[in-house]
Amino acid sequence: MHNWWHMDDAQPILAALKRYWGYDSFRQKQEAIIRDILAARDVCVVMPTGGGKSLCYQLPAVLQPGKTAIVVSPLIALMQDQVAQLANMGIAAAVLNSTLDWSAQRRNESAAEAGKLALLYVSPERLARPEFLAWLESVPLSFFAIDEAHCISEWGHEFRPDYRQLKQLRRKFPGVPIAAFTASATQHVRHDIIEQLSLREPGKYIASFHRRNLNYLVEQCDTRTQTARLLAVLRKHRGESVIVYSPTKSKVAEIVDLLAENEISAVGYHAGMEAAERRENQERWMSDEVNVLVGTVAFGLGINKGPVRAVIHLSLPKSIEQFYQEAGRAGRDGEPSDCVLLWKKSDSALHAHFIKQIGDEAERERSWRRYHAIRDFVDATECRHKRICAHFSERVAWQTCGACDICVPQRTATLSAAPAVASTRRALPAPGGKARGKHAKGKRTAATVPAGVNQELLAALKRWRLERSRRDEVPAFVVLHDSTLQQVCAARPKSLDALWQIPGIGEHKLHLYGEEILAIVDSN
Repeated sequence: MHNWWHMDDAQPILAALKRYWGYDSFRQKQEAIIRDILAARDVCVVMPTGGGKSLCYQLPAVLQPGKTAIVVSPLIALMQDQVAQLANMGIAAAVLNSTLDWSAQRRNESAAEAGKLALLYVSPERLARPEFLAWLESVPLSFFAIDEAHCISEWGHEFRPDYRQLKQLRRKFPGVPIAAFTASATQHVRHDIIEQLSLREPGKYIASFHRRNLNYLVEQCDTRTQTARLLAVLRKHRGESVIVYSPTKSKVAEIVDLLAENEISAVGYHAGMEAAERRENQERWMSDEVNVLVGTVAFGLGINKGPVRAVIHLSLPKSIEQFYQEAGRAGRDGEPSDCVLLWKKSDSALHAHFIKQIGDEAERERSWRRYHAIRDFVDATECRHKRICAHFSERVAWQTCGACDICVPQRTATLSAAPAVASTRRALPAPGGKARGKHAKGKRTAATVPAGVNQELLAALKRWRLERSRRDEVPAFVVLHDSTLQQVCAARPKSLDALWQIPGIGEHKLHLYGEEILAIVDSN
């Protein structure tokens, strides 16, 4: 298929990266994936949480004016956040889902028909409808991007039958390239994705599953020790962002109350809550009003928060993929973070009970395999990082990682220590918290105060960001990320030109926020 794109021409790609995203260079594999999509080649991308997957389909969509990329995404909240982020960068994007009234839906459809949208987000359910596929023929399409592509495979840990309907895309639109993205897919699932979507000689991009900055700690507990360990980890990370995964909705409220009794502010998140309350709690956590979010597995897809210092699981996950994906929400900024799995023997009995209820024999068999894999993982006596890599068919050369309870047994011992476990990091003082010692490797976390950064200025910028996000009715992270605010503090820019040199501030954000940020810097 011929394309306007010249493979040796890196200029438009880098110019778009700087203009819209405010960055000067790509992360590993991103540029090669973008080039393949622009050359109308199918791709299959497996990239861990925080690896920058969304940029890989958003940027090539921007570089094909007059055409629309269709992004298939399973979660309404995730679609809306991404569209808000894109609008905030000056990129035309829209969503078609059940929350829109008829006129809003028609407006978005008209924009797509006219080629005025770079990206249009839709659910797999909508894409399965014959009338929607017929409508798509009136849209000038650039490519299809399938997010959370592991949902198409029965071998995946989150199989969704609606994803199976995506098979029709190749048949109905043979000339339109397909790009599949997932954060966690075993070799079996990767092959299944390629087969189900009929990808033609796709570019395969499998990033390493080894997250060096994550410290895996696994411990079998009873109810009393689980509570003690939970409080110990939260005290170690006082004043820092933490996610606690709870097995049930009722347990979420119980844990929020327990933490309140221990003077740890936390909010809950589960599917049984009103959407507005869920949204508000997520927003309070995203904007650092509260440090701890206690949620069920309903929480987390597409959560775009870099400085999460710990993820704690209070029950045995259903699979290694689920654990890897959820634990991987820690340390997306590359800084050292803890992934703690505190499981109980009763979790196994509960898993077995639910698996026995599965009517479909093949699905029951797959569930048992996933269960045995996660049990082998928690019972293992070899490096946790190595076990995870092996599960995803990645071979590693090393024997010990230096960042798990098997390779460094004293790591777990610190959780059993006195309640006020000292942090290895110097964190920003939280309300009522105390600053702590520096990290052994000299790395700094997002909660750390970098050299030369004025704490008052950082606090003032965060207050401004919260007010601005409420005024614009968008999540705080959509305005600017923590890392960008810190860079502003370190650089103390005096002009718009200087501000534009800071990573994460694109042209549109410079126009929207530039003068306000400079005024805050000037008065602090």
